[in-house]
Amino acid sequence: MVAESEDETCAGARIDCPVLVTERLVLRLPHDDDVDELAELADNRRIAEMLGRLPHPYGRDDAAAFVARARRRRAGGCVYALTIAGSGAFIGAAGLEPREQGLELGYWIGQPYWGYGYATEAAHALVDLAFRATTVDRLHAACRVVNSASRRVIHKCGFQYAGQGMMTSLAAGQVPVERYQLDRSTWVSLRSWGM
Repeated sequence: MVAESEDETCAGARIDCPVLVTERLVLRLPHDDDVDELAELADNRRIAEMLGRLPHPYGRDDAAAFVARARRRRAGGCVYALTIAGSGAFIGAAGLEPREQGLELGYWIGQPYWGYGYATEAAHALVDLAFRATTVDRLHAACRVVNSASRRVIHKCGFQYAGQGMMTSLAAGQVPVERYQLDRSTWVSLRSWGM
């Protein structure tokens, strides 16, 4: 089906972006207090090369601009700061971004926090938000072909392989990616993640 206008394309994907609380994380709007930690964690070539829009090097001005953009988000997507519940430590960012094909899940975790399951925990919360708060029938995700950790997160959320393509990364240039999709009916059958 072809939509008559951009508004119709995005109408079912609009999200109010509430604060999300998981077992160990709080996902909230990025704010000025995050700038220093954001700049420190995001200034990592290994992270930047896996993402499309993260430049390297990444400085305090880049972090401040990211926070300002997050505040001005247009309807349809959400950007979250990932923080540890209790301590409030900033550990990364995640979001649901409106794309031509629909909502796309994205995330990154700072290297000191790798290997603790935070990306999966945040991704589960965002997948649940996407399907509970919108009428979208399908959610999208992509990862670099060489990013096995991100691929594991995507698989743990129930996404199915949908093909390959290319992505332009500010830090790495043109790179091959794998694309994935999760449809609402699959999510319904998997939504008790721990089972």
